[in-house]
Amino acid sequence: MQIDIYSPDSYLQGIPHQQFAWLRANDPVHWHQHPAGGGYWAISKHADILAVSRDHKSFSAQQGFVMVDDLPAEILPMAQGQLLGMDPPQHGPIRRAVITRFTSKMLANLEPQIRSITQSIMANARDIGEVNFVESLAGDLPTAVIGSMLEIPTDMWPQIRAWSDMQTSGDDPDLGGSPEQINQASVEMGTYGYQLATERKDQGGDDLISLLINTEVDGHQVDEMEFASLFIQITVAGNETTRGLISSGMHQLMQQPELYQQLQDNPSMIPGAVEEMLRWTCPLHYFRRTATCDTEIRGQKIAKGDKVVMLYSSGNFDEEVFTDPMRFDIERNPNPHLSFGHGIHLCLGANLARMEARIFLEEFFKTFSGIEMAGDTAYIRSNSIHGFKQMPVRLLPR
Repeated sequence: MQIDIYSPDSYLQGIPHQQFAWLRANDPVHWHQHPAGGGYWAISKHADILAVSRDHKSFSAQQGFVMVDDLPAEILPMAQGQLLGMDPPQHGPIRRAVITRFTSKMLANLEPQIRSITQSIMANARDIGEVNFVESLAGDLPTAVIGSMLEIPTDMWPQIRAWSDMQTSGDDPDLGGSPEQINQASVEMGTYGYQLATERKDQGGDDLISLLINTEVDGHQVDEMEFASLFIQITVAGNETTRGLISSGMHQLMQQPELYQQLQDNPSMIPGAVEEMLRWTCPLHYFRRTATCDTEIRGQKIAKGDKVVMLYSSGNFDEEVFTDPMRFDIERNPNPHLSFGHGIHLCLGANLARMEARIFLEEFFKTFSGIEMAGDTAYIRSNSIHGFKQMPVRLLPR
């Protein structure tokens, strides 16, 4: 089989399941050429992705960062200041400083605010009728939640989303731009984060920014420059992946109306359904690591300095782990999907994303009696982000 899982065009119809299935069966540690020269090891099996994720000594997130394409020299240091691009020992104290703000108690306190935001979004969409579900429903919620948690002025929320889209969907003609524009978006976003941190230093606020930069955890206090990088990660991750989860999950329910009805009638099933939506939609296709020493995976020798790319959206359909993986099963249990990563880089906002998706579905079923497609969907042209950019729907209010 001709394998090209690098080209963004390979993802215009969604996850390239046929190619991934062939790799899992025939070449699970596959050397893939990179169009700029060289190449990388594509890891497609669930067990191998777990093993690489756990072994941060042999596989670095910091060396070269986590994207398959090497970043420009002027952007790389800021990217390496993001938690997802940090190795121990720098990683631990900063992650703990952040994770203390994402406790179950904090999330429980946030739930009424998220529900109120969701109800407002539903009320606005209710009067429109036909909308692009991605922008008007699925995209508005995570932007508003992150904006509220960070107390970013509401007039800046569209800019935050635009910066985020530019960095994650740069290869898409409708969302991206030139390499220079993408780099500029990253710099502008980091600069804005630095500005917010500077303004709130020692001001006694209780927003997430103030809590992060004014609290010492394990002897470490996040400074303004560290927060600038954290700001990019928190806002980009909060926007892109939750938007993809909600819109792609709803699309799948629309393909199987009996499941839509089942969830509508039994809201207690929603948390389990969200886990299957995460497995099925896998909002992020991959992350990269770089080998810090000569090693091997599944008997294949990996040289020091080689790029290793973990294909989460392949691992989520591994036949050795998931029974009948091409069946969307909202009662699947267990469901050890890889959509939030694994190991020390497990997604910080995993439970926030779960809660947003759960509340969204609960409120959607209360507000609307149904939903219908009103045109053709279009995926983001990206080998990194998996989600729709267009999903025209007709909403049927109660």
